[in-house]
Amino acid sequence: MEKRVVITGLGVISPVGIGVETFWQSLLAGKNGIGPITHFDAEEYTARIAGEVKDFQPTDYGIDKKEARHMDLSTQYAVAAAKMALDDSRLDLDAEDRDRIGTVVGTGIGGIETLHNLYKGLFDKGPSRVNPFVVPKMIGNMASGQVSISFGLRGHCISVVTACATGTNSIGEAFRMIQRGELFAAVAGGTEAAVSPASVAGFASMKALSTRNDDPAHASRPFDKDRNGFVMGEGAGIVVLEELEHAKQRGARIYCELSGYGSNADAYHITAPAPDGLQQSKCMASALADAGIAPEAVDYINAHGTSTHLNDLNESKAVVRVFGDHAKELLISSTKSMTGHLLGAAGAVEAIACAMTLVSDKVHPTINLVESEEELKALGLNYVPGKAVAKKVRVALSNSFGFGGHNATLVFKKYADA
Repeated sequence: MEKRVVITGLGVISPVGIGVETFWQSLLAGKNGIGPITHFDAEEYTARIAGEVKDFQPTDYGIDKKEARHMDLSTQYAVAAAKMALDDSRLDLDAEDRDRIGTVVGTGIGGIETLHNLYKGLFDKGPSRVNPFVVPKMIGNMASGQVSISFGLRGHCISVVTACATGTNSIGEAFRMIQRGELFAAVAGGTEAAVSPASVAGFASMKALSTRNDDPAHASRPFDKDRNGFVMGEGAGIVVLEELEHAKQRGARIYCELSGYGSNADAYHITAPAPDGLQQSKCMASALADAGIAPEAVDYINAHGTSTHLNDLNESKAVVRVFGDHAKELLISSTKSMTGHLLGAAGAVEAIACAMTLVSDKVHPTINLVESEEELKALGLNYVPGKAVAKKVRVALSNSFGFGGHNATLVFKKYADA
C-alpha cells in the first residue's frame, strides 16, 4: 500500500523575499521583484533586467565563509533554503535514521557563473591558474550533494535536470520514493543562480527575454497581450516531504498533503511546447488520476505562466481540455509575474506558494495583467489579475513545463487525517 506524503517544512529564497513568511506576504501584496541587473554590467545586453535575490549572506544560514567560497551561488541558495526548510519542519535529525532521509535537489543550469569565471581565468591567465575547486563548484549535482553533506542525509541523493520543470520533477520523484517506502522523509526542490552574462546573452539571443528595460516593474506580464518575453529570476525552493504516519508520530506541523504527480514529454521541439498543449493536458490528467481527485474538485492552479505567447496560450488550452466547464470556475495565477522565471527553482518555489495557498485560503494575484489577447479571452479563464483573492482552497495544482518538452504537475490538497 502506498504511503501518504505530507509537507512539513518550507524554505525559500526569492526575488520577493527570503523566508516563507516574507515570500508569501510579498506575493499576496503583488510585490514586484524585478529590477535592473546588478550581478554584472549589462549595459550592452538587449535584456538588462532580472529578478535578483537581495541581501543574501550565506553565513546567515550556517554556511562557513571558507566553504561558501567552494560553492557556486546556486549551491549556496540550495543549502540555505534546505536549512530553513529543515528548521521549519523541526525534524530532529540526530534522533532519526539518516540513511532513510533523501535529498532530491535539482538545477536547470547549475554553476554557470563558476563556468564563466573558469573560462575567463583560463583564457586570461592560462591552465595553471585554474582553481582546483572549479569542477565541484560547477557540476549540476553539487546542490544536492552539498545539501546531503551539510545535513548528513544519507538516503537516496539524486539531481534532476529537466530545465524549467526541474523543481517540480524533483519534488515529484522524492514523493515517489516516500510513497514506495524507500524513505520516510526527503529534502526536495530546485535552485538556480543564472543571472549571469552567458545565460542572459543566450536567452536574449533566442528573443525569449523581455526587453522592457525601462519599466522592470511591469516587464513580467503572464497572459497579457503586451508581454514581450519572460524575465529571468534566481533563488531556491526546498520542501521537507515526510511520510504521514512518521509526521504524526512526532507531532509535526503539516502544511498540506502532496497527493499526485504527473510527468511526461512533448516529444516535439527543443524550445516550443507542443501545439494546443495536448501533452500538458495529459500530464495534468495523469497527476489528478494519481491523486484520485476529479477535475471538478480542483480550486486553484499555479500556472507555469511564463509571460510568453506560446506557453501562456498552450497552457490555457490544456487547462480547458482537462477541466472542461469547470475551467471557468478555477482560480489561476502566475508567481512568475512577481519573481520572474526561476528556471530550475521555479517549480519548487511555486509548490511552496501552493502550500501556503492551502494553509491561508488566499490566492496570490497575477500582476501586470491588464488585458489578454482575444484568443485567451475566448477561453474565459480567471487569471486573478491585480489583487489577491480569498477563497477556500481544497485542492491546488502546480504546473511546470521545460525546454526539451519536459512536463510536470503536482497535486496538493488540504491535510485531513482520514
